[in-house]
Amino acid sequence: MFLNRVLLLISLLVLVISSSASMAQESWTQWRGSQRTGIVENSHWPSSLDKTNLAPLWASNFGPSYSGPLIVDGLVYTTETENKKWEIVTAIDLNTGVKRWEKKWDGAMAVPFYAKANGDWIRATPAIHKGRLYVAGMRDLLVCLDAKTGEDLWNKDFVKEFKTPLPSFGYVSSPLPDGDFIYVQAGGGLVKLNAETGEILWRSLGDKGGTYGAAFSSPIIETLHGERQLIVQTRQFLAGLDMDSGSVLWKQEVPAFRGMNIITPCRYKSGFFVSTYGGGTYYFEIQKTDTGYQSTEKWKTTVQGYMSTPIIIGQYAYVHLRNQRVTCIDIETGKTQWTSTPFGKYWSMVSDGDRILALDETGVLYLVNANPEKFEVLSSHKLGTSNTWAHIGIANNHILIRDLSQLICLKWKKDISITSANKTN
Repeated sequence: MFLNRVLLLISLLVLVISSSASMAQESWTQWRGSQRTGIVENSHWPSSLDKTNLAPLWASNFGPSYSGPLIVDGLVYTTETENKKWEIVTAIDLNTGVKRWEKKWDGAMAVPFYAKANGDWIRATPAIHKGRLYVAGMRDLLVCLDAKTGEDLWNKDFVKEFKTPLPSFGYVSSPLPDGDFIYVQAGGGLVKLNAETGEILWRSLGDKGGTYGAAFSSPIIETLHGERQLIVQTRQFLAGLDMDSGSVLWKQEVPAFRGMNIITPCRYKSGFFVSTYGGGTYYFEIQKTDTGYQSTEKWKTTVQGYMSTPIIIGQYAYVHLRNQRVTCIDIETGKTQWTSTPFGKYWSMVSDGDRILALDETGVLYLVNANPEKFEVLSSHKLGTSNTWAHIGIANNHILIRDLSQLICLKWKKDISITSANKTN
């Protein structure tokens, strides 16, 4: 009798843990997921994208956007620019595609003629935290809304606050929420705000703004040598900031053509993997010394990333390059494991740890084996009718694809949630 009770309790505990893991993965709360790594925990995907595994659920028409969709509490959030004037955020029912609410503001802007190919529409991926939705508008504007109702809570115009010029290419960097605060690369620097009220608490790395003050990359939070730090990549350098004061703990120059440091820096052990347009690919190790921190370039290669943030699995980085090829790099040594033939101008990538789901700018979805020994496309599937530069959104068995004219929701037909202990290697 006692043994039966023990077994029953264990079964219930496993059920609760499995259920919690599944529920946790029902959210895609910000740029590249809750941890900003692009890694989807507690999932294992089928080896094919054919109709036996993946099916369309719904599609809705929207104006152009580069913002990746979010998925939280059964709602999907997407942005758009309308008539070159309005910026709009819309909440949609995840299962039906029915619109729940929308909010708009006068906030669009035109980018310079040499960037017209990139479009005059909203760019940054929003973030949801503690029931609040944070949307970054093109004109260096941060809007905070109630995520369930769309009610205006507050907004902050950084051009007015800091007397900085409009960012040349629009507000590109995605807002980063943490605890009671939100961090944004805006106003020609890195700004910390009270997440509930919008009060500005400090600005760091500030300059006069302009072309080289408007960041492309998005910040992350990492713990280095026991200390949580804001990791910020500007157009010119990579830096670690004290989260309370904004003081610079360490700084590392990152060479790039005209400041094209675009991808989000990727943590590996006690350092960061970065790859830039016109610069190269680097691994910087951050060391703790008696006087503070020191950044050291451990290796450099000539291959160049562009806009696609890599996926890190184990000691390997899977990178989509400026020359449109995909490569696998051993971060321990900087050695290239393999390089593919060309595959599109841009890939947004997520991974379950075994496979990489990659979306190119033409709307082709690829399922790639995460294998450091060879490049292997397992399956592909063409979606949509227009180009897509927005990052994939994924939660449990739902996949969200945002192209320039619509939002597409697909669903794995099979139950792909599993416990980490049962995950196939």
